[in-house]
Amino acid sequence: MTSNDAADLSLWRNGRFEHDEWSRVGDEEAVGDGPAIMPLERFLAERDALTARNSPLGVLVEPSEAIEELAPHLDRVSLVVVAFPKYSDGRGMSIARLLRERYGFRGEVRATGDVLIDQMPLMRRCGFDAFEVANPVTRGQLAAGKWPDVPFYQQPMGSSMQTEVPAGARPWIRRPAPKS
Repeated sequence: MTSNDAADLSLWRNGRFEHDEWSRVGDEEAVGDGPAIMPLERFLAERDALTARNSPLGVLVEPSEAIEELAPHLDRVSLVVVAFPKYSDGRGMSIARLLRERYGFRGEVRATGDVLIDQMPLMRRCGFDAFEVANPVTRGQLAAGKWPDVPFYQQPMGSSMQTEVPAGARPWIRRPAPKS
């Protein structure tokens, strides 16, 4: 593996860093033959022509954009990338929950931007299953196997990406189910 290959491994998925097979396409760029991620506005404007391609499509959603505009077209996309321009902006978590719980999206939901390790278990619980990790501290901790433990949750999920069981006498308290 060359140093360029190592730098290319910024996608945390399935408990490890993986190569990202998706390419980003801007507003004016030509869409190639492989899996492509484009801004929501472009996807909505060109969706019929884009879905005629024989390659998977992904959509980049900014926190200020209405996910409701994408909802009727979720059957045309394989990946939704949700941007986190700064770690303190939690709107992306709401977008992920809406995708999973309200709209029943089964494709990959990926976080990109200012993704920090202490937020990742809660992001996963909201419906994210992949993370583009640029933060060097977070990358180092993940590479060292330091996934943070969150033993209890005080908000039930309608559709969790992880199995949860009640914890104690309060019905809203949950904990992750033991790994089998």
